[in-house]
Amino acid sequence: MVDAPRYLLGLDAGNTVIKAVLFTLDGKQVAAHGIDGATHTPAAGIVERSVPELWDNAMVAISQCIARAGIDARQVAAVGTAGHGNGLYLLDRERQPLLGIQSLDSRAAQLANVLDHRAGAELHAICLQRPWPSQTPVLLAWLKQNRPDLYGRAGTLLFAKDVLTWYLTGELASEISDMSGAGLLRMPGAVYDDELMRLYGLEDALGMLPPLYQPSDVVGTITAQTAARTGLAEGAPVVAGLFDVVASAMGSGAALPGSASVVAGSWSINQVFSNEPVKDERVFMVAGYGPNRFANMENSATSAANLEWYVRALIERGAHHVDPFGVVNDLVGAVTPRHDDPLFQPFLYGGRLGSHYRASFFGLAGWHGEGHLLRALYEGVMFEHRRHVSVLADAGVGMDQAVLSGGGSRSAHWPQIFADGLGVPVTVAEARETGALGAAMMAAVGIGLYQDEIAAAAAMTRAVRTYVPDPAMAAHYDRRYAIWSKLNAASDQIWQDLLSERPHAG
Repeated sequence: MVDAPRYLLGLDAGNTVIKAVLFTLDGKQVAAHGIDGATHTPAAGIVERSVPELWDNAMVAISQCIARAGIDARQVAAVGTAGHGNGLYLLDRERQPLLGIQSLDSRAAQLANVLDHRAGAELHAICLQRPWPSQTPVLLAWLKQNRPDLYGRAGTLLFAKDVLTWYLTGELASEISDMSGAGLLRMPGAVYDDELMRLYGLEDALGMLPPLYQPSDVVGTITAQTAARTGLAEGAPVVAGLFDVVASAMGSGAALPGSASVVAGSWSINQVFSNEPVKDERVFMVAGYGPNRFANMENSATSAANLEWYVRALIERGAHHVDPFGVVNDLVGAVTPRHDDPLFQPFLYGGRLGSHYRASFFGLAGWHGEGHLLRALYEGVMFEHRRHVSVLADAGVGMDQAVLSGGGSRSAHWPQIFADGLGVPVTVAEARETGALGAAMMAAVGIGLYQDEIAAAAAMTRAVRTYVPDPAMAAHYDRRYAIWSKLNAASDQIWQDLLSERPHAG
């Protein structure tokens, strides 16, 4: 075994899929396996998952990944985890699963507005984030007010990836990128804070917060029970891991201060890295991922989740397409863009500017086909990314190029639409599973293979394609973006009226 090749395992727990991906020490993918989990929506705005199912799926993903690779599990040098941020995962006082809320949940929208009105500026001064519906402390405060029975049973607050760490190692742990991304740390020091919890109305919840680590810290090792159930070797080190949006940026190669990352996944993630955090209330959040390391982000649940919904609800109806996303790309590619193509508002799960935002197609004509709808969806998603990027630019952290990752980066057409619409060169990384690779990079740093994330990115990431903006499309997208922005502004009152149960007087 001394001379046998060694590998790194990255786990990525998204809102839907849990993936296990095996990499060589220089970041080349060896094998992968993913399991699609069930989302439960028992009422409007409620989006939950089973915590035990998350672990059951993770065990299958890990064991199948190792089996596909055909390696001896003792060759896995370390394990890193990444997972979707925010939402709310709770263990009870006996360390048993209590609740799993995903980051697409909007049940706490009214409470978020109340908290923002009451203490938004004070909260931002501490954590560089204002309250919003799926934010972890807002959901916990909602639980305290509306489900005191569950709140009273809660013992430990975790994030999606931390649930995996708990099952893998038996250790309760989290790290600064997820905690700061959820508005639970005093910034820029990235520490727990009594005053911050008091402002959320959660002064009695400080004891629920687990020990806090740096992302590359080794927090435990694979237990004998986990080894028996996953095929991993007992004693393999596990690091604290990363908020998945930061992990995806790392895995795509955006590690240097000044680098920009756009993630077209379930969420629209737009981030610029810096040595100092941006202190601007217009910017959605700042996540710390190391000493003097910050990701300044403008995010919302408005990206490829829209396409996933369209595919599940419409393309896959009757299960008559073997490759539904291939069908989508063919339909989009067959459309020649025109000035009067329909528009799409990508707000199936609300918007950054309001949880009352809704999705719609606008401007349809009888000669439009499904390809026009899908191209409008691609454009609408890109336009909301563009709006986010403009907020970052106004705050002093613009981007003159970007690395695109997430499911949208795998499309044959979406990356070029991003390059044309954002007006900057867009690079797509070689790695398909950038979130899992980012987690593996932290594992590599944690066991001393690389000095830091910058050295790990230099050794473990590579670009595969670059898309240059087409000057001929600039005016096209500028015009359509202006119309799209006017449409959203005009729709605001209509969305509010739609959600109101009172008759509209106007």
